[in-house]
Amino acid sequence: MTGNKILIVDDEEAIREMISVALELAGFSWIEADNSQTAHELVIDERPNLVLLDWMLPGTSGIELARRLKRDDATAETPIIMLTAKGEEDNKIQGLDAGTDDYITKPFSTRELISRINAVLRRTGSTQGKALESVGLKLDPVSHRVTANDKVVEVGPTEYRLLEFFMSHQDRAYSRAQLLDQVWGGNVYVEDRTVDVHIRRLRKALTPHNFEHLVQTVRGTGYRFSSKTY
Repeated sequence: MTGNKILIVDDEEAIREMISVALELAGFSWIEADNSQTAHELVIDERPNLVLLDWMLPGTSGIELARRLKRDDATAETPIIMLTAKGEEDNKIQGLDAGTDDYITKPFSTRELISRINAVLRRTGSTQGKALESVGLKLDPVSHRVTANDKVVEVGPTEYRLLEFFMSHQDRAYSRAQLLDQVWGGNVYVEDRTVDVHIRRLRKALTPHNFEHLVQTVRGTGYRFSSKTY
């Protein structure tokens, strides 16, 4: 788990379910509401790290709730991403003027959504990641440093994200398509083989420190990060 809790606010159950599955796969915890009043109560009580807020809600609209949250000192710092079928420029400007941090138009891919969430959390400093560690290999999400037995491991940004995902989800096999969804995010049209290239680079970075064996190939499936031998 990333340690980040996301509040999903949408009156359509199918949308909430689709988003919650994507969030769970990406390692987020989540809570949900189907109206503005419940959502406001959850923001106060649960202190989510980010709110996914639908524009069109019964009763008080999403945009009005966004304004209310941003006016209140207690909730003003909570990042908000607006979800809406309204794609017109005026609506986008209206949403951003209300203080929302990003804006995504339906229909959207879950890959894009996770990418936007991660980008907003990074931008607003809401990532609460604890250092991840496995048999002497350590990743610090605050400093973005990777160390092997206290020696710095030089990794590129994509390899860093790949390693961060692996270390957050140890001992579980992931297909190339799943890794593309979770690590690359967004509407990124890249081939599955791109994953193989970055796996090789990650292993190459870990080899001088004798940690390359942690990134395991799972025949017929994809890859797994584990200190165990299978």
